[in-house]
Amino acid sequence: MNLDAWRHYLRARLLRAFKRPEAALAAYRDALSADPGFARAAHALAYLLAALGHNSDAEAAFRRVVELAPRNSTAWFNLGFLYDKSHQTAAAIDAFREAVRLEPKFDRAWYGLGMALAARGDHREAAESFERTVQLQPINPHAWYQLGMAWHTLHDPDKVKGVVEHLHRFNRHMASQLIHDTGRTDLAHMVSDLQRVR
Repeated sequence: MNLDAWRHYLRARLLRAFKRPEAALAAYRDALSADPGFARAAHALAYLLAALGHNSDAEAAFRRVVELAPRNSTAWFNLGFLYDKSHQTAAAIDAFREAVRLEPKFDRAWYGLGMALAARGDHREAAESFERTVQLQPINPHAWYQLGMAWHTLHDPDKVKGVVEHLHRFNRHMASQLIHDTGRTDLAHMVSDLQRVR
């Protein structure tokens, strides 16, 4: 155990608690100077950089985290999120895939993977990812909506209808949005009492 590195790391956590993020960044960097292989400090630094909106620095920091701790599914997810945010779709897909490989029940990573695949135009695989998401989060209206949109893009009206019927049970406004966005006026009677989505 590198006591100097741990001292800087714990100081950084205290500084974060006292809402001094820039000082905390410096302390995390000091911890990594003392021990460049300190994965916990690297992850905390990357997360704080992302929270502060320093996306390019956070991206580099998360790449370092997954080098140090390649089985850290959360770091892979965060790296995928940052890649997606900077429109590096292929890299985002790879990172999200690694996150779900490491942690098959990582619902947010399945959702991120679905969104990235849809952005690339791989709607069949996107639908599969959203299916995994809704299996893990059965009342996530956004995942159901994206699943419905994937099936709409794949020209499968029966599956769109099934998604609308499911959404209608617990989030009628999102069901209404899906009906509107897919042009499924034949399903509008299900939400006819709601104000029209504009």
